[in-house]
Amino acid sequence: MDKLKCPSFFKCRGKEKVTASSENFHVGENDENQDRGNWSKKSDYLLSMVGYAVGLGNVWRFPYLTYNNGGGAFLIPYAIMLALAGLPLFFLECSLGQFASLGPVSVWRILPLFQGVGITMVLISIFVTIYYNVIIAYSLFYMFASFQSELPWKNCSVWADDNCSRSPIVTHCNVSTTMGDIIRVNKSWLSTHNLTCINGSEAYQPGQLPSEQYWNKVALQRSSGMDETGVIVWYLALCLLLAWLIVGAALFKGIKSSGKVVYFTAIFPYVVLLILLIRGATLEGASKGISYYIGAQSNFTKLREAEVWKDAATQIFYSLSVAWGGLVALSSYNKFNNNCFSDAIVVCLTNCLTSVFAGFAIFSILGHMAHISGKEVSQVVKSGFDLAFIAYPEALAQLPGGPFWSILFFFMLLTLGLDSQFASIETITTTIQDLFPKVMKKMRVPITLGCCLVLFLLGLVCVTQAGIYWVHLIDHFCAGWGILIAAILEIIGIIWIYGGNRFIEDIEMMIGAKKWIFWLWWRACWFVITPLLLIAILIWSLVKFHRPNYAKIPYPDWGVALGWCMIIFCIIWIPIMAVVKIIQAEGTIFQRIVSCCRPASNWGPYLERHRGERYKDMIDPKKETDHEIPTVSDSRKPE
Repeated sequence: MDKLKCPSFFKCRGKEKVTASSENFHVGENDENQDRGNWSKKSDYLLSMVGYAVGLGNVWRFPYLTYNNGGGAFLIPYAIMLALAGLPLFFLECSLGQFASLGPVSVWRILPLFQGVGITMVLISIFVTIYYNVIIAYSLFYMFASFQSELPWKNCSVWADDNCSRSPIVTHCNVSTTMGDIIRVNKSWLSTHNLTCINGSEAYQPGQLPSEQYWNKVALQRSSGMDETGVIVWYLALCLLLAWLIVGAALFKGIKSSGKVVYFTAIFPYVVLLILLIRGATLEGASKGISYYIGAQSNFTKLREAEVWKDAATQIFYSLSVAWGGLVALSSYNKFNNNCFSDAIVVCLTNCLTSVFAGFAIFSILGHMAHISGKEVSQVVKSGFDLAFIAYPEALAQLPGGPFWSILFFFMLLTLGLDSQFASIETITTTIQDLFPKVMKKMRVPITLGCCLVLFLLGLVCVTQAGIYWVHLIDHFCAGWGILIAAILEIIGIIWIYGGNRFIEDIEMMIGAKKWIFWLWWRACWFVITPLLLIAILIWSLVKFHRPNYAKIPYPDWGVALGWCMIIFCIIWIPIMAVVKIIQAEGTIFQRIVSCCRPASNWGPYLERHRGERYKDMIDPKKETDHEIPTVSDSRKPE
């Protein structure tokens, strides 16, 4: 009997018949891992990693830190901290995800006692994802507002109050009365009685820039404090919805679709930065701005200050996005023998060079703004929201063709934010996929869109009139020392408990054996230098902790308490999961703890052909529950 031929709309694999519209549409025919899928191309992965690491902080935080910490001299501690803290952690997480082909929670089969660390990473990523897309919504609003013949914040308009001015405002002065007396009056009395100040008697205060009032009164409709929630700002809510629709559309096929989108979103910001730099360099005062940033104003005596080194370490740590779970999630889709070492070097160097490059584009424009306003660069430079939505828009409003440059700038912020957002959502969906693989295969699209919908609804509080206070609160608590705790436990668990030498052997199974001299640096960092640096930064952060405020408006007690509750909710899973694992284990309390400090019996390379002699007795990694906790007799003991 002749073999049956498959119709054209079927794909045949032995006796199996799989439709072209297979449930597993996020897995390609040529993927090494047919359960989880792999990146279609190496470039998809690299661009996704670059997009994840290079974010808004590279544009709105690093240039300010460089200026504030000695100019070009700051690059010395920055480079040192990259080598000692950033790169070792980055390489560790990339290797970890790639070796096991698992996300940030399931990968802790390597050390079941610490599974709560993975949960903490994912929860913090969820909180940050909520407010990060709000920042993308701000960028969308400003980009749409720029499609006018004149930027709406170029002049003080109907939304402005009496304090709106680019020049200092008279607050008090002396006037002469009809009786010949000289009295001192305030500004409101002066305008009411239509009097003129006596020359030389004026007292001034700085006016508020049109861009500052536009940000507060129009874009945010900012209330007086967190206590005054106000209404949902409808146009920000629509921009937030659009931002989530873009994210959902880019991720509906997982890495297969997002891996294509990043070819634009990861590369376009570099094009814009180059255009802005070229334009900025042609403006008067640009050289003064660049001088303040990195040139003649370099102050090497700043290197004696501990604050400078702390800023360098903190910036590297957060800029590379380590300990958020995203690096593990993205790397888990690599093929087993991918050279994750060279990838880590390329991405880390690209990230740091981008920060330096962005500083030139930012400060050349700010130098021009200082020049035309007759101020020093130090008087116009800002950081964070104030740079992105006040100082830089103000500078762009002074340029010929301001709307064009504004559209470019905010579109660049949009793409910078989207890349990081893609990876954050992929972290969440990868965690779901590892825990519920069968469900995810059948319902990837509705689950992905459902995540986006839930996060959109949770983010609505951030687009109320008190929304900016919520954004700052989540950033202040969740994106701070909670991540440091996760990073410290991650490196201690993998290097000190699982075993650094054993982890190096795992890496060599992927990238090939290396000479001992190659690993000397990594051993020094992983075992001693990096954890000590992270502990020092954590202690410094706790000692320097201060109550949050925004625009000098303090947060209410209930707001601060809520912030503490959010971060406690994230990190409390570390002890909870440790207790759960110990209870589930067998033997005496000591035997149970020892058992939980060994790799689970389903820990190792995902595919059988990669396991070799070291993992020949490994249990199928798809079996999550039956063999999750190793017994005391497990032969694969920690070092």
